[in-house]
Amino acid sequence: MTTTVAVVGGSGKTGRVVRAALTHRGAASFPTGRDDWDALARALAPADRLYLVAPNLHPDEPAYVAAVLEAAHAAGIERVVYHSVAAPHAPAMPHHLAKAEAEDLVRRSGLGWTVLQPGAYVQNLPLDGSPVRVPYRADVPFGFAHLPDVGEAAAAVLLGEGHEGATYELASFRASVAEVAGVVGAPVEVLTPEAWAAGEGAGLDARRRTWLLAMFAYYDQHGLPVGTGPISLLLGGPPTPLRAACSLKGDPARRTMDRGPEPTR
Repeated sequence: MTTTVAVVGGSGKTGRVVRAALTHRGAASFPTGRDDWDALARALAPADRLYLVAPNLHPDEPAYVAAVLEAAHAAGIERVVYHSVAAPHAPAMPHHLAKAEAEDLVRRSGLGWTVLQPGAYVQNLPLDGSPVRVPYRADVPFGFAHLPDVGEAAAAVLLGEGHEGATYELASFRASVAEVAGVVGAPVEVLTPEAWAAGEGAGLDARRRTWLLAMFAYYDQHGLPVGTGPISLLLGGPPTPLRAACSLKGDPARRTMDRGPEPTR
């Protein structure tokens, strides 16, 4: 019998790669989102399992997650995979703390649960050679997640056994922003927080701008290191290395291409 997965947030960039990976493994999936909110339990009813990714920088992610969990119970879904973030308990980043609170709700939901904690997506940086502009030091360490790797890891958890009650950090490789920029041949410009707020951040509302500035300040001091072991376990082999991730530019259909050697760092 074919497994059917509802992907809450399935029309976003993460939801799309999760659904592509599920299709590749022979599972059925469908997206749900804000259009289904008033009748979410009914929308989820055809599904056996649930992948839950909240909108980026949601103003109240715990409430959002609580509503989805309630609908999942009403729909008879027994397994849920929650898309969280690496370092959810870092007190300096408010939106990370919201995900930590949401993780607690998932763990106490009574459903069979798994939590995924991806690092920063390398696809959030320009990979086309255009300038990389960041409001934090470019040499701090990150555990970058290659988005298609995240999709395949999510599909493995959703369709496999032995993952209930597990929490997995997900990163494909360790690098700094400067190293990523070097691979794609891009110049790096380190902005002051004030310059970012007056430029790229000017169009955001005050809450989002404040949360992102707090995140950038954390990055400036600590980066966001994430281990690569768990994703290797879930993929059944090594994740996509830096050079290949930059050349594939996030195309889920191309993750299994020849990756080539990892550049020396």
